[in-house]
Amino acid sequence: MKNSILALTFFTLGVGTLFSQMTENGTVYIDHPAIEVVKSFTEATVSGDSSKIAAALTDDFQGYNGVSTNMDIRGRSKSSFINSSLQWSRQLDYYSISAFPGTYPDAIKYSKDNDEEEVWVQTWDVIKGVHKKTGVKMNSSMHRLFKLTKDNKIKTIINYFNRSLFDEVGASFSDRTNGTIYNHHDNINTVRKMVYAFENLDIDNAHASYHEDARLFDINESLDSTFTLEEIKSRRQDFLDNFEIKAIELIGYPDYLEYEMGNGRSVLSWWNFHLVRKSDKKEITLAMHMNDDFDEDGKIISEIIYYNAALLSE
Repeated sequence: MKNSILALTFFTLGVGTLFSQMTENGTVYIDHPAIEVVKSFTEATVSGDSSKIAAALTDDFQGYNGVSTNMDIRGRSKSSFINSSLQWSRQLDYYSISAFPGTYPDAIKYSKDNDEEEVWVQTWDVIKGVHKKTGVKMNSSMHRLFKLTKDNKIKTIINYFNRSLFDEVGASFSDRTNGTIYNHHDNINTVRKMVYAFENLDIDNAHASYHEDARLFDINESLDSTFTLEEIKSRRQDFLDNFEIKAIELIGYPDYLEYEMGNGRSVLSWWNFHLVRKSDKKEITLAMHMNDDFDEDGKIISEIIYYNAALLSE
């Protein structure tokens, strides 16, 4: 009991100390002329109106990258910032800046150390666009801080957003390879043997090349759902219970792609399944595309199949 009383006493003292240290330091506004200035500035930025952008900024304006690792960096000057801002409207199709869902801007006027009566506006945004040259989608969340003078001129902007978006744009200006495409490879042989084993109702051999932990996908199901090997065996047995396989025909030839990035190994193949539905003897030709991913030991670790399931029930 004594320990409990002591703990309660310290907790009460701590809470009292915490609340005694709370001091207001200004006002947060949901409506303020500075918010309207930022809104107009954003519209001018999206439309690429350099004169309106310039008119919104003070002559001694400074712009900063909020995620820079250079602590000694100097902000962009007014002219440099305007040129940088215009690149977005010039280089992006479908360019827009909108409020992040569920957010709205705040205007904050601090009391302490604010003799100039400056106001900070903070926004949470979504920036969107498609790079005209490379087709890279530039969508990103963004946080912005604006410091405005008492006559509502923007003196400082600090932008926070994912600048790795530019990495893919930069890489896309030149051609580069990403591995090797084979038209003959042992992994291709594995896929052919697997499909033809299924054609011949040799279910054990049809699944012998899958890793025991393989994950399998069906384009007609949610791609958030995967099937285990045992689940796929059951589904395929159900298929055979309802359809007779007359023949499986290879379309063209499979490709084996061995990627540099991510060390991926994929066999892409295309097939026609010539079927007879047992319930009504209807003949059906089902086109199917298969993408089988392999591990370094030649086992299938992932598979996704693409086909029109509606054809099976028509």
